[in-house]
Amino acid sequence: MNQDQVKSILLEVEESPVPFAVVFSGKENKKVNGLYKPEKAEILLHNRNFESDNQLLYTALHEYAHHLHQARRGGLQQSRPHTQEFWALFHGLVQKAQAKGLYTNIFETEPEFIDLTKTIKENCLLANGEIMLEFGRLLAKASDLCKTHKARFEDYIERVLGLPRATATAAVTAVAIGLDPAMGWDSLRYVAAIHDPEERGRAIEALSSGASPASVKGILKAANNAEDPADRLFKEKERIEKTIRNLSERLEEIERKLAEI
Repeated sequence: MNQDQVKSILLEVEESPVPFAVVFSGKENKKVNGLYKPEKAEILLHNRNFESDNQLLYTALHEYAHHLHQARRGGLQQSRPHTQEFWALFHGLVQKAQAKGLYTNIFETEPEFIDLTKTIKENCLLANGEIMLEFGRLLAKASDLCKTHKARFEDYIERVLGLPRATATAAVTAVAIGLDPAMGWDSLRYVAAIHDPEERGRAIEALSSGASPASVKGILKAANNAEDPADRLFKEKERIEKTIRNLSERLEEIERKLAEI
């Protein structure tokens, strides 16, 4: 697979609103498989790192996600490139490529992977999900006991069990809303923290289809904050200006106090 073929596949997966280039370094790199150069809108791939076109395409999709993410944000570079929004975009591109037969998901075709995945989901994810729900049921009993003995439930959670309140709340909520233990501990905890029933339903549906909690957060955020790139830039400008004002006021206050010493 050459540079032009990779670019053609990326455009077939999803059109780009702005031009970009795909470049093979012709080298092997022990640190990274590829990178995106935003100032040049260039996807650089260290093609000698890959043993198959499938591996190459996976990295190309990752870097293409950076390109599309920046384009959607009005060309503004992000201080933190791997955001929840990015992961949702990247995983969505991989799903599209797979659906179009451009990317092969070996995890769904190789018998050894299929068997291993089944074992992990049944013996690990389901098991730790069931532990969390049992944990939630026991904490609910503890809450009732605290009410009976006029004790603070938070005190029991924090000092006796040595747990963060958020962990306890998630476990109790997961039981109360009847979540499926097969989701596993991390997904249960994430879904339990979503207060809006409709949004929670969308999250459960996405998780059930194989999305990670990080991807689902990005999907929900994108759905709730669909904005024009120009609007995003304007809001970012307002946030920066407000931060500058606040910091300037704080600096003046510090300078006054220093002058009084």
